[in-house]
Amino acid sequence: MVSSNNHNLPQPLPACNSTGVSEAGCDEAGRGCLAGPVYAAAVILPDGFSHPWLNDSKQLSEARRDKMRAIIESEATAWAVASVSAEEIDRINILQASILAMHRALDMLSVRPGAVIIDGNRFKPYGTIPWTTFVKGDGRFANIAAASVLAKTHRDEEMRRLHQLYPHYGWDINKGYPTKAHRAAISAYGPSPLHRMSFRLLDTQLTLF
Repeated sequence: MVSSNNHNLPQPLPACNSTGVSEAGCDEAGRGCLAGPVYAAAVILPDGFSHPWLNDSKQLSEARRDKMRAIIESEATAWAVASVSAEEIDRINILQASILAMHRALDMLSVRPGAVIIDGNRFKPYGTIPWTTFVKGDGRFANIAAASVLAKTHRDEEMRRLHQLYPHYGWDINKGYPTKAHRAAISAYGPSPLHRMSFRLLDTQLTLF
């Protein structure tokens, strides 16, 4: 008898929630950051798409995220990535900005979706297209997981680029998240034009925003 450990391998995520329609999965990246834009992606996968690595982007190493990005962008039926700037975030708040980024990504899809599913529990109607939110959806459906990978990798790429403009803050490492080193740099050098001034950048807020 030959034993097998296949039962210990993670099961691939189902491609989508709704069958028979071009369903887009949406997710965002950078919502909790102190600086830079928030990104969102929308992805429509072909029927039956699966990959053993595909999962919530936070569960993947950077190397695997980058490999999955190439696979998703090559094999998806349609995909798009969009962003909302720090200035816009300050004006409309981060929740509204995250939803706006998802709407912008949906606007950019080359295929109009027949349904949309979203990671989290908040969204706004996108035209007349049916939509459903799923808490921890990026670990439940492949199209949302794919969107999480694209949003994360595209945003990280942008933060590395922005690091060249404002190198004091270590965005190539922290990607704008509130690490001790990032907060220390804000304390030492003040905020950059790309910091979200509506966020609590330090223990004592810097502005009366």
